[in-house]
Amino acid sequence: MNRLERWRRRLSTADQPFDGWLLVATLSLMLVGWVMVTSASTEVASSLTGNPYYFSIRHGIFLVGAVVLAGLALRVPLAWWKANGPLLLLVGIGLLVLVLLVGREVNGSRRWLSIPGIPFNLQASEVAKLCLIAYLAGYLERFLPQVRQQWGAFLRPLMVMAVIAVLLILEPDYGAVVVMTGCVMGMLLMAGAPWGRFVLLLVLVAGGAVLLAIAEPYRMARLTSFADPWADQFASGYQLTQALIAYGRGHWLGMGLGNSVQKLFYLPEAHTDFVFAVLAEELGLFGAIAVIGLFALLIWRAMAVGRRAELARLPFAAFLSYGIALIIGAQAFINIAVSTGMLPTKGLTLPLLSYGGSSLVVSALMMALVLRADIETRRALRRKRSAAPRQAVGDVTPPRPRQKRALQEGMTQ
Repeated sequence: MNRLERWRRRLSTADQPFDGWLLVATLSLMLVGWVMVTSASTEVASSLTGNPYYFSIRHGIFLVGAVVLAGLALRVPLAWWKANGPLLLLVGIGLLVLVLLVGREVNGSRRWLSIPGIPFNLQASEVAKLCLIAYLAGYLERFLPQVRQQWGAFLRPLMVMAVIAVLLILEPDYGAVVVMTGCVMGMLLMAGAPWGRFVLLLVLVAGGAVLLAIAEPYRMARLTSFADPWADQFASGYQLTQALIAYGRGHWLGMGLGNSVQKLFYLPEAHTDFVFAVLAEELGLFGAIAVIGLFALLIWRAMAVGRRAELARLPFAAFLSYGIALIIGAQAFINIAVSTGMLPTKGLTLPLLSYGGSSLVVSALMMALVLRADIETRRALRRKRSAAPRQAVGDVTPPRPRQKRALQEGMTQ
């Protein structure tokens, strides 16, 4: 056995009750997020509240609450989520309607619900993401052959997504629309829907995006500032230029934890949407690549959980894992791409890392569901392996005494 094979066996989790690497990636991102939120928010918190650790303390409370809720969700069988998928979808849509009626408006967007007795706001779109994935995973399990063959079954999830998209656009929350639409189409693609349908849909979606972009002047301003942020660096391109300065100051090894200059009221939303820019400034290129590597590890292991579940004939667990991997991956990619200038500005948090109770709790619940899918899949595979020898032995009927004597006589002849 060569050295590579020894290392592969040593790092493998095949004989474990769950995928340890998935848990390591999740907890590492949550801890790195707490450290970076603390570093990025001290000056802002001091000026707003007089306590430099105000946002850090709140994020720590969110972190503990997210871990506790994830632990509770880990004990709930996936059968409950499958049975209540349609109800969860109605809950998600209801929250999106409610936020339009009585939601709290921040920076021109009505995305948050203030719940009496709870000292934080609930972002309805975050809950709707989890509800949509649970519903769609159950739908694909029930109608998988029809989705692959019939246009009607293929379009029904997209019609549900269209209703959710309209509600999100009214908030407005275009980033959530992009992430959730990409997740739905990705899950349909993983389910084996024909490629030609996706090409047609992409053309229609691209046409709709162009119409939305030219319908409002501020959207066109975002697009033009994205193409050349330095042309108007003190207005529409301000956020992006300050983020790019943060990346430039980070160099290879960064300026050191806590030594960011851009967080000193230069970079808006430094502890929320643009926390990755502060991370790159303080930890440098190597630190940024390490965090991207953690996200890549998390998405890879979640996809591997889905593949194992699919091979074990557990379609709900498979599509649930695929959907969560897609939505975490898409949101992380868009957030990082926005802060580096590869995409126009979107109001999306970095999953498991940015400040925000709703995003952190829902992301932790998603990872708990993937771990639950992995645990149930491994249990099912162990039961199959343990039952296979007994079944093989049981299929062989022991010979009767007369047959045994005949066999012995035939062997002697």
